[in-house]
Amino acid sequence: MPALAEAIRAEIRKAVVGHDEVIDMMLTSLLVGGHILLEGVPGTAKTLLTQAFAAALAIAFGRIQFTPDLMPGDVLGTNLFNFQTNSFSLVRGPIFTQLLLADEINRAPPKTQAALLQAMNERVVTIDGTDHPLGDAFMVIATQNPIEQQGTYPLPEAQLDRFLFKIIIDHPDRQQEREVVRRHGASSAMPRLADFGLQAAADGAALQGVRAAVRQVRLTDALIDYVVDVVRATRQHASLQFGASTRAANMLAAAARALAALQGRDFVIPDDVKTLALPALRHRVVLSPGAEIEGTAADRILREILEQVAVPR
Repeated sequence: MPALAEAIRAEIRKAVVGHDEVIDMMLTSLLVGGHILLEGVPGTAKTLLTQAFAAALAIAFGRIQFTPDLMPGDVLGTNLFNFQTNSFSLVRGPIFTQLLLADEINRAPPKTQAALLQAMNERVVTIDGTDHPLGDAFMVIATQNPIEQQGTYPLPEAQLDRFLFKIIIDHPDRQQEREVVRRHGASSAMPRLADFGLQAAADGAALQGVRAAVRQVRLTDALIDYVVDVVRATRQHASLQFGASTRAANMLAAAARALAALQGRDFVIPDDVKTLALPALRHRVVLSPGAEIEGTAADRILREILEQVAVPR
């Protein structure tokens, strides 16, 4: 499995400079059927990274540009009456894909954001009373801009809890930024993925086999206790008004199995849980009013919790 993961990374690197940790989080999420929220300022390759990820895995890619006037039907699709056949037929929306990029998801109103809830949780959409399955491989990667809040609708906690990870994408370091300019500095337009010659490093059958292997990765009772204790500690911390849910504990355990498999192990170690705790929990906790006034960051509190909870040997 490490060889397959490195082959996927190598293909993505043809188009994207850096972001190796983000790629690993995306692979981890894919292997356990999770969804990802990418947060970063404009111009940090969120869209290109997602497109390259889909290309390296040969999975169907769809994109929705979320705007304030976007309606649920624009996402899901709608039944239209066909006068020739005298019947209704479904015109499928862009959600009918394998990897959906929900670009600037917080720009759409809550009613449209909610159109994704059933799909993300059940991998099914219901249109006019009829269920339409999306397939087990369906995955949402949503993006949002942390600095531009005018005209946005913050995601409700129920929707945030559907995301396995919230990943913060920062600016590259100087050497990486120099390489970006060297590669892409000949044009002001976004690079076209077709120009980089990405090849599929895995197919659907390979991904199914890897997912099956992930489910066999061992998680000892001591590590189950550790995951549960970390999540429960978020509900007891004085600086947090609300802590993480039981769903968060399940997702953190599953993700730890996937990360272990990507690193070539058939067992989880505490460092797997520690590595994933921040991206898995930062969007699931709500700061207390006092912590917000003081400007305390959720990541800082989660690091405190990881330092306080006893680590199994």
